[in-house]
Amino acid sequence: PAGTWLLYLPCTWSMALAAPPGALPHWPTMALFGAGAVLMRGAGCTINDMWDRDYDKKVARTASRPLAAGEISTFQSFVFLGGQLSLALCVLLCLNYYSIVLGAASLTLVVSYPLMKRITYWPQLVLGLTFNWGALLGWSAIRGSCDWSVCLPLYLAGVMWTLVYDTIYAHQDKRDDILIGVKSTALHFKEDTKRWLSGFSMAMLVGLCVAGMNCNQTFPYYSAVAAVGAHLAHQIYTLDIDKPEDCWKKFASNRTVGVLLFVGIVLGNLCKRQESKTVQEPLESR
Repeated sequence: PAGTWLLYLPCTWSMALAAPPGALPHWPTMALFGAGAVLMRGAGCTINDMWDRDYDKKVARTASRPLAAGEISTFQSFVFLGGQLSLALCVLLCLNYYSIVLGAASLTLVVSYPLMKRITYWPQLVLGLTFNWGALLGWSAIRGSCDWSVCLPLYLAGVMWTLVYDTIYAHQDKRDDILIGVKSTALHFKEDTKRWLSGFSMAMLVGLCVAGMNCNQTFPYYSAVAAVGAHLAHQIYTLDIDKPEDCWKKFASNRTVGVLLFVGIVLGNLCKRQESKTVQEPLESR
């Protein structure tokens, strides 16, 4: 599902940025985070469906979910959630102590996010804080701790990205959300949505540039950032916020955004080795 990719991709950015100059990302850790993303995305969905089972009954797109449709009981969902979180804990315990504590700290966000739509028009911001935790965790898993000069701007860039794609996603349900009384940035921004999305996109690009400069990234990385900017500009320019099918299409296309950036980070990191060789060879010939 698109949501699993959107949770996993910030982890891959961070792990790729943390790799030694000229090296590919550590593939076993990438695979471990992939398993963790599947499990935690699933756990997040279970928690969300448990909180929202009464709301989901009233929304056409979500009425068929197992809890809302009465196909499973709340107790059964608790048992299933326990299994998901237990497996996710096994993945987390494979990491270093710093990362274990950092990963466990995200659970408060995971549990509280579904409540935010009841109390604020900015639940997408809380989702961004939750979904991009991997931008911190990926780096610490490789390096043993966070370099905040890189991790923080990368994390904030991811949060801005989530505000873009999840606001688009929320426009699918805005009519139902008004009827049942839940809040979202889509309802808050209304016809000014594209202006807000443009601002979030610019903030994302600035964050990515700062993260790249602070870890000495090279030309392919900034080319990928430019491609990400172009993709987001096209998304926003062509978006029709009153057509749910177009909102879904634009939302799902954000997987391409994340993959573009990951490829740019990997290529940029490989170029670091070539640049270091160019510098060293003239010095050695003196």
